[in-house]
Amino acid sequence: MTTHVETEIADQPACWQRAAELASTSLPGLPEAGERVAVVGCGTSWFVAQAYAALREGAGQGETDAFAASETPAGRRYDRVLALSRSGTTTEILDLLAELRGTVPTTAITGDQDSPVMTAADEVVLLDFADERSVVQTRFATTTLTLLRARLGLDVSKAVADARRAVGEPLPAGVTDRTQFTFLGTGWTVGLAAEAALKMREASLSWTESYPAKEYRHGPIAITDERSAVWVFGPAPEGLEEQVAATGGLWVQPDLDPLASLVLAQRLAVSLAAARGLDPDVPRHLTRSVILR
Repeated sequence: MTTHVETEIADQPACWQRAAELASTSLPGLPEAGERVAVVGCGTSWFVAQAYAALREGAGQGETDAFAASETPAGRRYDRVLALSRSGTTTEILDLLAELRGTVPTTAITGDQDSPVMTAADEVVLLDFADERSVVQTRFATTTLTLLRARLGLDVSKAVADARRAVGEPLPAGVTDRTQFTFLGTGWTVGLAAEAALKMREASLSWTESYPAKEYRHGPIAITDERSAVWVFGPAPEGLEEQVAATGGLWVQPDLDPLASLVLAQRLAVSLAAARGLDPDVPRHLTRSVILR
């Protein structure tokens, strides 16, 4: 029986294509060039916020910070706060939007038109076509990031094409035989690395870590051995592949757009869950949304 998360992983190329088309339409509330922006989220949405913040600054669109909603600095001045929330019910997001009401323009991107975030934020971008039944978040997060990439004027056509490859091609050779996984990124892909590690923990209860790629040599490489896989999103620092090989670790660097590489990591998490007798649709101790009251 196909799980919800497997169906949603496979649907990502179509969702990304739709998001790319939506990005060219009028979407009031999304950050404009030159605005100073804070992007907030919880869990997966926080990692998407990190990736977008790096992309937006890299595109010269303006200073952009990313925060876990619960750790957003009080009193810091922004032209806009962008909140990412699949369910639109997460307590920390709603509390922050309530605090900001009337002091700074806020925009939410959500998947549920019946959620309280629809009225908590000043503006809302609804991606209901990418909403999910699964607890483990996949297509909503990647579709949100695709929309934001395209809105920055970045070409996402390769990402969409590579996603079609990622949902169908075999997983990297030997990776399912490993039991410890380290995900690395640089720039905007640091957020993707963190998200890949989270997916592995949520779905398969795997021992996973994530780091900026150059930080990996400042201590974390000590854990790497013949049980390990080191997965890199995008370009790798010179010489790092050889250093990983010397530890006995498996080097994984898919020849894909980094966001499509994340799709492969999602599939790996589900594959390992199945091999361990786990149901990725019912991850341990987790619910679809964290509601604290």
